[in-house]
This record gives sequence, C-alpha cells and structure tokens, in this order.
Amino acid sequence: FAGNMLVNALIPPPRPPQAHQASSLAAPSPTYNLSAQGNSARLGQPIPVIYGRHQIFPDFAAMPYLEYAGNEQYLYQLLCVGQGEYDIEAIRIEDTDISSFDEITTEIVPPGGVVTLFPVAVTTSGEVAGQEATAGAPLGPFVANAAGTEVNNLSVDVVLSRGLYYANDDGGLNTVSVSWKVEARQIDEDGDPVGGWILLGSESYSAATNTPQRMSYKYGVPAGRYEVRFERLDTKQTSPRYGHELNWGGLRAYMPGVQTYGNVTLVAMRLRASNNLSSQASRKINMIVQRKLPIWNPVSGWSATTQPTRSIAWAIADMVRADYGARLQDVRADLDGLHALDAAWSARGDTFNGVFDSQGTIMEALSQTARAGRAIPFVQGAIVHVVRDAPAVIPTGLFSQRNITRSSLKIDYLMASDDTADCVDVTYFDEAVWSERTVRAALPGSTTTTPASVRLFGVTSRQQAWNEGMYIAACNRYRRRMVSFTTEMEGFIPAPGDLIAVQHDMPRWGQSGEIVAWNPATRLATLSEPLDWSAGGAHVLAFRRRNGAPAGPYACTAGADAWHVTLNDWSDLSDPTPDTGADRERSHFAFGPSNEQYIRCRVVSMRPKSAETVDLVAVVESDFVHTADTGTAPEAGAWQLPSRFTTPMLLGLSARSAPVDINVMVLSWQPSPGADHYLIEQGNGDGTWTRCGETSAANYTVSAIYGSATIVRVAGVGMTRGPWAQINYAGVADYMWVIGDDADLMWVDGDDVEIMW
Repeated sequence: FAGNMLVNALIPPPRPPQAHQASSLAAPSPTYNLSAQGNSARLGQPIPVIYGRHQIFPDFAAMPYLEYAGNEQYLYQLLCVGQGEYDIEAIRIEDTDISSFDEITTEIVPPGGVVTLFPVAVTTSGEVAGQEATAGAPLGPFVANAAGTEVNNLSVDVVLSRGLYYANDDGGLNTVSVSWKVEARQIDEDGDPVGGWILLGSESYSAATNTPQRMSYKYGVPAGRYEVRFERLDTKQTSPRYGHELNWGGLRAYMPGVQTYGNVTLVAMRLRASNNLSSQASRKINMIVQRKLPIWNPVSGWSATTQPTRSIAWAIADMVRADYGARLQDVRADLDGLHALDAAWSARGDTFNGVFDSQGTIMEALSQTARAGRAIPFVQGAIVHVVRDAPAVIPTGLFSQRNITRSSLKIDYLMASDDTADCVDVTYFDEAVWSERTVRAALPGSTTTTPASVRLFGVTSRQQAWNEGMYIAACNRYRRRMVSFTTEMEGFIPAPGDLIAVQHDMPRWGQSGEIVAWNPATRLATLSEPLDWSAGGAHVLAFRRRNGAPAGPYACTAGADAWHVTLNDWSDLSDPTPDTGADRERSHFAFGPSNEQYIRCRVVSMRPKSAETVDLVAVVESDFVHTADTGTAPEAGAWQLPSRFTTPMLLGLSARSAPVDINVMVLSWQPSPGADHYLIEQGNGDGTWTRCGETSAANYTVSAIYGSATIVRVAGVGMTRGPWAQINYAGVADYMWVIGDDADLMWVDGDDVEIMW
C-alpha cells in the first residue's frame, strides 16, 4: 500500500471512505453500484442531489400500487429524481426509451408541483393476497390504513382466476354469474370498532369466458380509519365444467387532500401490463437528467431562472447556499472567484457530473466537487473560497531571511523508491456507457510497472479523467520537496494554493538583505548586505512591496561596490518605491542569477503559532505539473471483458517411449489457454483415426496401436475444438536405436554393423 501511494501535498488524491463513514454508506447507491441499480424505496436514506448530467435510477417517492380497469392491470409509480430542478433528457427502461412502450404514460412534476396523473397517497393492505371467497364465510376484516392516518376512499380488487363460464355439451361456454358484497367499519387508533358495518357495495358479474377476469371497485367513505371484509353471496359451482372461483385480490385506501413534496422533481408513471412490459422491467426505469441551477454574474447577479449546467463553480455555489447544503448567505461565498474559475473550467472542458445519494459532510461534498476541477475548498475569514492548482507567475508573498524566524526553515525530501508509483490508473464513470471505465495516465519515460489506482468522483469524460491522471502523476514525480518555516503576521496573507517566493542562504536560494537607501533618478539602491556576483551571467533583484508580494524581479548591474546595485528596467511611473526610512519596515530584497534569486513554492497550509507568528508549509513548485496533460487521452478498448480463448491452439507436442516397453507412448504438450480437456487419436496413415483417450492434463500415456507405423494427433477443446497437432511416433521412439537382427537395423555394411549413433 505504501509503495503505491501518490504524493500530492497541495491537492491530495481521492481516498476511499474512512471507517467512520461506513454507516452512511451501508445502503448501496443505485447509481454507482451495478448490483443495486433499480428502483426502490430507500427508507431513511438522503434524497439524492444531482449535479451536471448523469444517468440515475430514481427512488420511489411513494409506494407503487396496482389497479384493474377493463380487465387490464395498471401499475402506478411515483419516482423522485432528486432535490432541486432538472432537465430530463430521456426516460428509459434498461437501455430502451419509453417511447417504444405505448403502455406508459408519464407526468413530470417540478419542485412544489402537484401530481395530477393519479392519486399518490395510497396504502395497500398486505393481508389481502388473493384469498378465495366462499358463501357464508366472510373474508376479513382486514385493516385498510395505519394508525394516525385517515382515508376517504376504499378500493377492492376482485379476481376470477379461471374466468366465468359453464362448458356445455356442444363445446361452447354458457354465461354464469357471481355475486359478492363489500363492507367496511370505522376503527380507532387501537383497532377497536367505533361504529357498525357499512355496506360499500353489493356487486355481481356475468360472463362466458375462460379468460381470467380482474376488476377494481372504488368506494367513497367519510374520512377515518377503516377495516374491510369481503363476502361471496352465491354458491360456488364445484363441477369441473364450471369456472366459478372468486378471489379477493387486493385492498387499497386513498388519503384525502393534495400532497406536495417540497423542493424535489418527481416523475409520475402509469404503466399498463402487457407482453411488451414485464414486471421486472418496471423496476429498471432510469433517466438521463441534467441539473438546472442559477448562474451568477458580477454585473447582473443571479440569473432570473435556473439553467441546465454542468459547471463545477455553480455546483459549489449551490452547495454553499442550499437548504440541503451549508445554508450560507451569498456574502459567505467567494462568488467573484467562482465566476473566474468557471471561465477557466469552461475553457478546458472540465465539468462535474455526480450524484450525492449517501450521507456526508458539506466539506466532503465541496472537496469532491472541487477535485474534479483540480481545486480545493477552504474557509478564510468566514468565507468559502476555492483555489485551483493552475500556473501562476506573480507570487503573493516574499519570504526571506529578513522575515523567516531563525532556525525555523526545514526542507523535507520525499524520496522515491523502486516501489513508488510510476503511473496512475484513473477510474471514472464514463458518460458514453454509463458505467465505470479506467484510463492509464503515464508520463514520458515511465515504466508503468507500478501503477496506482485513483477513483475520480463526478468525472464522466475520458479526456478529463486522463488530464487529471497526468496531473497527479506529474505531482508525484516533480513535487517532492516540502518547505516549512515560521514567519510573522505576513504569514496570514497567502491562502492555500497561492504562489510564494522563498529565499534563504542555507539551501543557497539566492541572497537577501534590506534596501537602506534609494535614488530614483539613477535607480541606485544601497543595500544592508554585500552582494556576491561570482556566479556570473545576468542577475536580478526583487524587493518586497508593502502588501508582501515581490516587486520585480528586475535586471540589475553591480554598483561601485558590493553594497550598491543599479536596477536596469525599473520605471518610476508604474513600479513601487522601496521603503528605506524609519517610519515602517524597510523593504527587503532577494538577489541572484536569473530564476535563482528565490524558489517558487505553493502554500499547503498556514497554522497560527501565536497571535503574531504563523507556521507555513509549502511545496516547491514545478512548471511541468501544469503542462503534463497536454495531449489526447488514449482510446478506450472496444472489448471491456476478460479475454477467453475459445479455440485453443496446441503447441509443443512430443512423444517418447516408456522405459519398460517400446510400444507404450508417453505424450506431452504445452497447456493451451482456454482448453478444458484434450482429445488423443491414433492412425496408421490410411486416413482413419481411432480415439484412444481424453484428458484434462497436458500429458498422456497410451499403447501404440500400430507399432512403428503409429501416427498420433492431439487437439484441445474449449468452447470449440482447436486444430490437431500431429507427430509420427516412429521418428521419435526407441525403434531407431534397436540393435538385433540385421533386418531391424537401419542399414548393414558387410560384416560390420554401422549405426547412426
């Protein structure tokens, strides 16, 4: 594990959930867990929040229920897309759009809307499950609705499982009738009756059909809690010629009023059972949706309406502002910074497309979202900021020996070893197939022998996944020096991710001192420390501005002595004037050969040490990190499953004689990938073959049926039989070495026996 860890101090690679998060992930995600994909009632789990564009298997917002009409069964389902507003691109069953199913009617209900396609507050009794009714023996009573609820409509399902008929002597069907009654009684919270039985309906039905009949009857009742019983009124005909069974198929209760579900998007579906739509398929409804969010602009503010967007910036803004997020006011979010980042992410094509359907903290969600854009969130001054690891030119602070506490500078070298990861396998949820795929990111010169695995949440583009993988690999290779030091209150100025300049003599990072005098006319600076010009070549000098950032660096030339220097390209019209007096701290400088006057670092963390001192931790910057993702991601292979050889090829067939008997063959060959077993046959060259054995091993011992004329062939069998491999036994057996009568020798020359070996 340690060998495959990746080094990235600024934006750490994503990590698996920690142990304390396990309880919140106990219910598998129907989006990211293939085995859990399907529609279900995820009781007690968070209502999903979706950002960007994604495929989802929505949860039930109410329990589905069945009704019968015209002897056809209808399924009613109310699905919850997620919190907020969405643009629904497609509704599908498995991979097929619902436009292929004439049996489905849908209604999209926006946040705060009302379902009009069918009643949604419906409870179904689990006790009624197709019991057969007989005359004089009522079924029930069964409770229709739970304690604490009131209903104003009751519905019963009646099923004639064999149809309704009498088979006459002519082979036809005569009409037969059946009758029943339904009664209800109001009960209290404890289930005790509070009134007498009310006749809901006395029904009858006549038919001459052997097709099963299913019917639903709905009755209005005063609001309350009820129990219901069902009784057959006529006598069942038991002759085999009759189809006369009567079953109580179901009991439902309908709650009064209009149900609203708040700030969620719903989809109501009415499905008619047919041979085109199975019950299993009805639980595999998925949708491709895109989140609609308000967009912020520095000039006009928030957009008047929500817009479909895949922006990382506005997903973060929504998390900060929403009721299901941090619930912060706009002044608590760096909206100007998010607007600038949105432009950068849009130019790169970086998006965030993720489904949050498990419990977590707001900072975890912000970190996962920002990570898709190579950024991190942090809170500074009670404001949520987001910083992206991007190329930077101007440092925000200059720290030298003049403002670094003595003996506080430390440099840690994160040394690589043979086990250090040299490439990154990035797993992402591909929007082309809506399942996980992996792309390998390897820097030029990498051996790719020690890959590290990273899972990027919210990334659905292969190019974006590869870009982030190359960035992670570059950080792992080039950012392996950590710098830490203590400074005074100017340490509060940089934010995480900011570029700073660090000068110090100990590691020979330039030279430093203070500017004690300044002549703007001649651009001559008098310094507190002598300069060393021995390195040769062009030299530069940078000095600290009043806001802590460096001014310059400016090309410079030596003055009359080592304490004087002239700035060649300084302009008194645009550049700041060094502070040299006693009214404030004098400007300190960093000097050295070009690009060596200081090193550039990225701030990782700032930890207050006291009211006036700060510990800064930074990583030495490398420009290669920001150019590593220049290129195109490798294409995904068309075949994603493990390869299997279905027609095994047999190689290396050999034969030898057994030590005890020349006519016993010992056969062997190389194991063939994909072979379940092997076939062995013998022949003598006349075109006919005799099966002499089958084995799953790569060797076999068998008698040579045709002696020295034996020819052996072997083939492997996988999904199909592979080609035969053939060998002539006489050419490899001990027949060639037999010494006996002259007739058995290979040749005879006079009285002397000559043999080959």
